[in-house]
Amino acid sequence: MPELRRLSADHAPAVLAFELANRAYFAASVPDRGDDYFDRFAERYDALLAEQEAGVCAFYVLVAEDGSVLGRFNLYDLEDRAADVGYRVAQQAAGRGLATATLRELCWLAASEHGLRVLRAASAHENAASRRVLRKAGFVKVGPAGPDDLSGKQGSWYQLDLGAQL
Repeated sequence: MPELRRLSADHAPAVLAFELANRAYFAASVPDRGDDYFDRFAERYDALLAEQEAGVCAFYVLVAEDGSVLGRFNLYDLEDRAADVGYRVAQQAAGRGLATATLRELCWLAASEHGLRVLRAASAHENAASRRVLRKAGFVKVGPAGPDDLSGKQGSWYQLDLGAQL
């Protein structure tokens, strides 16, 4: 059974393998991270861990029984009991309800471990799977998301009031 775990230095090789194996799959629905991301992966990964240590963000990985990463689920810009959510799931794990179940677990952790009360997520119009996951997890559409929010794409913002959900 896959397990949601807080990102640690030990996860770096599995996270890199996950990103490389799913690069083309992700690029079909979200902007590609670019070659520089992979060329400077170790440096960027260390920066994520520093942000997490500072309490600015909380990063999680969905880890399979074999230690491989099936997904990434993140809380960004933790401030005023609110945060933005981002997630991505491996192609091999898509369409099985894992993203929805794990996002629900992340929402529970956001409230219980991080004291958050409001979560927001932006999803591009082209990313129907992401919008479906957000709705199933209880997020409601609250307004438009523009190119600055979605790396050049148009979409919508969704929000979840954790106090009402939990």
